[in-house]
Amino acid sequence: MQPLTSYHTISTNAQADFKEKGSKFIGYAFPVSSVKDCNANIALIRKEHPKATHHCFAYRLGIDGNRFRANDDGEPSGTAGKPILGQIDSKELTDVLVVVVRYFGGKQLGIPGLIAAYKTTAALVLQMTPVCRKPVLSFMQLNFDYTQTNDVLTLVKKFDCVVDSQSIDLFCTMKIGIPKIWLNEFKNKINDLPKVNTKDF
Repeated sequence: MQPLTSYHTISTNAQADFKEKGSKFIGYAFPVSSVKDCNANIALIRKEHPKATHHCFAYRLGIDGNRFRANDDGEPSGTAGKPILGQIDSKELTDVLVVVVRYFGGKQLGIPGLIAAYKTTAALVLQMTPVCRKPVLSFMQLNFDYTQTNDVLTLVKKFDCVVDSQSIDLFCTMKIGIPKIWLNEFKNKINDLPKVNTKDF
């Protein structure tokens, strides 16, 4: 099996509304990169909708897709979080959080009705934000003399690397993410530069 070199996620936050038998469902989608990000956004939505009956959510994180959670927040088991996660997975997305807020309208929807409502709201909100393809990155620390700065930056730009952190002084340190598709070629080029030491993460 070939290692993944890219993955699909969403590029911006989004919101969508759906109504069913008086109940109002408000869906929110967020690009996220950690459980901490997810919890912060969920807390934000809870604060924004303190009187909502339920704040249900699901997320999937990481390129292996093994980190995920689906939460029904008091709805019958499997009627909210799972359908929301199902919509994230049907689009083959990761690093995505979807929260669906429900204001109860007085009429029971039943199990099939709840599943359909949460599924529809999640599908609607994911349609509101563009899907983007991102490269899988390998992280490396570069240590180099200040005189090498231009040569290093030229390679970083050429191979579409992401600068995670940097300290530019007489002696410089830079932590970068290199798209896996370019990793071997980048390593060959950077190793050709004198006075540059590398460390993989």
